[in-house]
Amino acid sequence: MIDDATRTELEAAAFRRLLAHLDSRKDVQNIDLMNLAGFCRNCLAKWYAAAAAEHGHTLSQDESREIVYGMPYPEWKAKHQV
Repeated sequence: MIDDATRTELEAAAFRRLLAHLDSRKDVQNIDLMNLAGFCRNCLAKWYAAAAAEHGHTLSQDESREIVYGMPYPEWKAKHQV
């Protein structure tokens, strides 16, 4: 059985790996993710902000998107969105 602290560490590592994977696949558009998986990078940013709020932290939409996208969203959009 995995203890709670280890489970949290593993979940965080998996999340970081998911972000790295999405970062390596900038060719995959959010609409493609939504159509195939039912979530996209923006969903992850919203979930991240919601989790922060549940723990008493406030993140703006721009701040949470920058965490997920690895750069300000308008910059990512200009570089990678079709």
